[in-house]
Amino acid sequence: MSMGPRVVVFGVASQNAVGLCPPRRRISNVSWESKVPDYAVIALGGKQYRVKAGETLLVDRLGEDEGKTLKPTTLMVGEAGGDITGGGTVTLKVEEHVLGPKLIAATYKAKKKIRKRRGHRSRLSRVSVESIAG
Repeated sequence: MSMGPRVVVFGVASQNAVGLCPPRRRISNVSWESKVPDYAVIALGGKQYRVKAGETLLVDRLGEDEGKTLKPTTLMVGEAGGDITGGGTVTLKVEEHVLGPKLIAATYKAKKKIRKRRGHRSRLSRVSVESIAG
């Protein structure tokens, strides 16, 4: 079986396809002098979140009051140029405490008079990311 020229499908070039390779991606359009952190990975309430400045998150209920600011554990800070550094500082503001959607679980046994119904609402906090500093 001969391996002739293969076709490019959706921008994926295969062997023997001359001149059909997709263009190389540019890594960054940002100059290297302006090192502004683009995103950060934080640990909050036993979970990890990838956050950007100005973003709002729904997280498990925090012990802080509404309107307070807090600085969670920052695991990693990523910049627009692709540089990743450990540590950094992220400032969060607790906007409000809310209840999650009501979840209802029901069980029954066929041909019996057994029916059980349970409900649950998660206690959540809405936080906004004020700043990310590398």
